[in-house]
Amino acid sequence: MSYTYAVIGAGRQGTAAAYDMARHGDAARVKIADSHLEAARRAAARVNRIAGREVAIPFTVDATDAAALRAFLGDVDSFLSAVPYWLNPGIARAAIDARASMTDLGGNTDLVRQQLTLSPEAEAAGIAMIPDCGQVPGMGTSLSVYAMSLLDETDEVTFWDGGNPLHPEPPFNYILTFNIAGLTNEYHGVAHFLRDGRHVEVPTFQVEDYEVVDFPEPIGRMEAFVAGGGTSTMPWTFEGKLRTLWNKTLRWPGHFAEWKAYMDAGLLETDPVEVNGVPVVPRDVLHALLDPKIRAKPGEPDLVIVRVLARGRKDGRPAEVVVELIDRFDEATGFTAMERTTGWDGSLKAILNARGVTPRGAHPAEVAVPGPLYAEELRRRGFSLTETWRPDTGAPGAA
Repeated sequence: MSYTYAVIGAGRQGTAAAYDMARHGDAARVKIADSHLEAARRAAARVNRIAGREVAIPFTVDATDAAALRAFLGDVDSFLSAVPYWLNPGIARAAIDARASMTDLGGNTDLVRQQLTLSPEAEAAGIAMIPDCGQVPGMGTSLSVYAMSLLDETDEVTFWDGGNPLHPEPPFNYILTFNIAGLTNEYHGVAHFLRDGRHVEVPTFQVEDYEVVDFPEPIGRMEAFVAGGGTSTMPWTFEGKLRTLWNKTLRWPGHFAEWKAYMDAGLLETDPVEVNGVPVVPRDVLHALLDPKIRAKPGEPDLVIVRVLARGRKDGRPAEVVVELIDRFDEATGFTAMERTTGWDGSLKAILNARGVTPRGAHPAEVAVPGPLYAEELRRRGFSLTETWRPDTGAPGAA
């Protein structure tokens, strides 16, 4: 059986997702839409070239135009929204009207929870909807579920993740591969975790949560700290079922101190301040100044790490397992590790939606996608996924 897929947003992650749909989704065609037709044309041409067949078709669509979205999605089985997170609630309603299953790259937990309230309408329309896909949340979510499936009972899930340059260069030692508004949204605010089985809000960028984590050479030592959004809806899903759930972001050493200084200076605030009689939003200034300095260059090699530790019991004895995925820039396709881990998580789940594997309605990834199936699909795409069983002696790699 073949399917018609779509991607809304012809940027880095959207293009990677369209290729994955063409390569692994039994795609008859993949419709790529963007507000700029030339961007959609470039993305479609790239997908067709790498896939080796004319499968991707460019379109121009305004993601804020509900009628245009419904018309675009009318013949689509399943699609990925790869546009800024604040557009997803409106796109979700268009998906229900068009009866097209949906995944999106998320970015804001409050909006994701709003989308999940549409579950009865999505189920009535016969579609599946999985918000907040991507590297983390998304891949980290599903790998956590996979790690839990390897144990008979799970008490604790902790995971570390990050996308970083393979060869960091000062002064920033970081490259931006997605919308900078998504980065600052994660850095400023609170994270949602479980402690002692209860949902807690933990402020981001607190010194007391900072740690150093070691990885095998040539990666070496990285720093980890609390940022928001990584656990998405998991604290609500697993409250009363897990004792502990938390997540930390991985960066090259020095990143935490640099961004903590930006935050302490007020540069991530969204309330306007007056500068020479003119109201200015500090975060907008930071975006405008910093984005061009840290924006990844085409083909710039990068590194993505997702490490999950699950503790509990196996065969009646205490046990812990570490599930780890490390991915790098792929020279064969030209896709970065961030494009692969972010875009392909969204497309993988869109493909499962099209095939009817996932439940109809709107559900978070930790509910909609079985962990073992997810791991199988990652390996089918060539990702390096390892499982390491350890004595129950503490978090691996922490120092």
